Amino acid sequence: MPMSPIFAPPAGVDADLAGRVEQFRLRHRIPGLSVAVVRPGGTATVAGGFADLTARAPVTPDTRFPWFSMTKVATATAAMTLVDQGRLDPDAPVGEVLDDSRTGGWRFNPTARQLMNHTAGLPNPLPLRWIEVAGEPANRAARLRADLVRRSRPTRPPGGPAAYSNLGFLVLAEVISRVSGRPFEDYLRAAVLQPLGMRASGFEHVAGAAAATGYVRVPPPFAPLLRIVLPSGVIGDRSGDLVALRRFRVIGAGYGGLIGPVSDAARLVGLHLADGRVGHRQILTAGSARSMRDIRYPGKRFDLGLGWFRPVAARSAQPAFVEHWGTGGGFHHVMRLYPERGVGVVAMANTTHGYDHDALMHQALA
Repeated sequence: MPMSPIFAPPAGVDADLAGRVEQFRLRHRIPGLSVAVVRPGGTATVAGGFADLTARAPVTPDTRFPWFSMTKVATATAAMTLVDQGRLDPDAPVGEVLDDSRTGGWRFNPTARQLMNHTAGLPNPLPLRWIEVAGEPANRAARLRADLVRRSRPTRPPGGPAAYSNLGFLVLAEVISRVSGRPFEDYLRAAVLQPLGMRASGFEHVAGAAAATGYVRVPPPFAPLLRIVLPSGVIGDRSGDLVALRRFRVIGAGYGGLIGPVSDAARLVGLHLADGRVGHRQILTAGSARSMRDIRYPGKRFDLGLGWFRPVAARSAQPAFVEHWGTGGGFHHVMRLYPERGVGVVAMANTTHGYDHDALMHQALA
């Protein structure tokens, strides 16, 4: 993997942090990596490698990445603003809000809290084809999203062990839309993105904005399989052992549709580290912010809070943390809070290939 074109950090950037991140990127063969470390005294952002290998375009802290499931933290935050306003009862069955065209005659009727903590009893089908090439007509995406929501019916009684489900957050987005009286994307923008100053984040790619190309490491003999499992038009050019994916958007904004830079993700992290406060404005009540990161719902792979989770293997980790991953075609991200230290870390990488993000977190905190 080539050395980053911006390895010599610009003025004002933590040179030690930049060096550690760059060495990590090279060791794990990551095309491009952007990292933000949020502390009480401010936020440090560093980046290295390439947003696009063919164009040799560098990653910067302003490069936009699809967030995938890190979006769930923003979606849960939006839901909790409605709870704080007294407009959404988190413990009332969501069937009281959604009509039959959405619930399809559910046998079980979960609550908004159960949707957020993944105890709603919903399945979690593999979302390989829940994307479409950027620029395709939005009405097709709307039809597909509506179909996914209709098929999002609980398969077991709610309130049992936590089992991660993307479908739960598709339903939650519908609940937010119905309660707020606005399209989900509009409400999240007004309630979360705008108050936090997340001006570079949204649900569509913006023409002219620097964005990362996603890469999948796959040997040439297996490359044709990608064209089978991914929608038409997504597969791009090959660069060595990496296959590029053309810009796409996720179908289902509430579970994974945000697109934005690490600098904006750091603002969301800062909100939760500050118990819902930004400057002199309380976006979330302190109680709601703390309840979101209260990991009290055990699961098989993850223990869940409201939007946040912690791997079962990290139950005794010190310092204690909560996090959320964002993984999908061509990308692998992590957003983590260390509440007792008042520190948060976000890492965004344009590779599907997993890397040791725990080691990266420790590098960022060193």
